[in-house]
Amino acid sequence: MTTLCIAGGTGQIGRLAARLAVEQGHEVTVFSRNPPLGAADSAAADDGVRYLRADATTGQGLAEALGGSDVVIDCLEGRSGNALKQYADAGARLLAAAAAAGVRRAVTLSIINCDASTAAFYASKAAKERVYAASGLETVTVRASQFHSLLADVFAAGAKVGLVPAIRGARFQSISPSEVARALLAEALAPSPAPAGQQHRTVTIAGPEIRTMRELAESWRRITGRKGLIVEFPLPGAMGDYLRKGLNLAPELRHGTETFESWLAKTPDSL
Repeated sequence: MTTLCIAGGTGQIGRLAARLAVEQGHEVTVFSRNPPLGAADSAAADDGVRYLRADATTGQGLAEALGGSDVVIDCLEGRSGNALKQYADAGARLLAAAAAAGVRRAVTLSIINCDASTAAFYASKAAKERVYAASGLETVTVRASQFHSLLADVFAAGAKVGLVPAIRGARFQSISPSEVARALLAEALAPSPAPAGQQHRTVTIAGPEIRTMRELAESWRRITGRKGLIVEFPLPGAMGDYLRKGLNLAPELRHGTETFESWLAKTPDSL
């Protein structure tokens, strides 16, 4: 049995990783700034996870959350405001607390080719990757392509006003969130210590298929039964450049078997 701490374990990937780890018989602590209501007051919630309140941007609660853990899986996000600005610094604070607690390995979730984009969110991911690479701990960065759920959310948001958006010329190699969670857990549980010269590793995973965004929009509409006119539009700026160059793709690094359609077929009621 391995003792795991999942930072940001109340988010989509963190929740999946925690559930998988508990199913495999591991001891799991999850921390976030806003743990489930009431769960932080008990030793373990109904799902077998111990929830604690902690904040990597300030350091509050990190020592308790990481105490006794063998490995930390970092699923923290910083999408806007101070969380975005302090994202890399929060990673450094988490790693320092992990080292002080005797954690032997830290695994972080990142985005495919984030260092090749100037978009603020992607640049923050790249900055955090550099923090992990420079850490004295054994660290692994798992870079993933865009999630199936991201595309589904975009389509659903547009459908509310009768339009299903598709970026003109954009292709995606989207991946199942559960397969990303499995990859993170596999890296967390891999044999230790790391091979000589591999104190830090970067692993890239992308989905099993490459499809245009319009094709994915058509599948989403058909499988969910939602209505809306598919509208293609150009995307300017850093994100448009990233997609036009195909930097979100890794044809040689296909991972998993769950396509966008098969994922949708399992979860249409939640979309």
